[in-house]
Amino acid sequence: MRFCPKCGHQVNMEIPEGDNRERAVCPNCAFIDYDNPRMITGTIPMYEGKILLCRRNIEPRFGYWTLPAGFMENAETTLQGALRETLEESGSEVIAKQPFSMISIPHVNQVHLYFLAELAQADFHPTSESSEVALFALDEIPWDEIAFSSVTKTLEYFIADHKAGHYGFHEDSIIVNSQPQ
Repeated sequence: MRFCPKCGHQVNMEIPEGDNRERAVCPNCAFIDYDNPRMITGTIPMYEGKILLCRRNIEPRFGYWTLPAGFMENAETTLQGALRETLEESGSEVIAKQPFSMISIPHVNQVHLYFLAELAQADFHPTSESSEVALFALDEIPWDEIAFSSVTKTLEYFIADHKAGHYGFHEDSIIVNSQPQ
């Protein structure tokens, strides 16, 4: 952010008094921009032992497979966001079972939250966001074509829990070392 959204004055990057992080601060009206992480919500839709995946028809990662998920909107719960995104990306309505994974991705300022879910029926189709939507047996997941590392981690946790016969809640992080090695 270069200019204050309240008064239009150019902002300074500084640590406000009583804070511990650099923020965009307006020297004219004292507005402080608290730019916080974005929440991504989605589901792990299951139907007759298979997982529903969507082939992305949008960037980033156009053409790669993902779980149906996307940015949560203001005035909706995490579950509402996950259900909306599932419908938008796969054309299907699901029944949510439980929160399953939460993955923090600090280098892109995101938190990804996935819910276990069941398709009420095998009703899904491509959408403007997904060029293809398909069910995959657990041993048929196209690992080399998965769009995001958070989806890979979530699917790995899901398969391990499925084999163990019970599903827990998994909290994890994806840390990218930005320092040259």
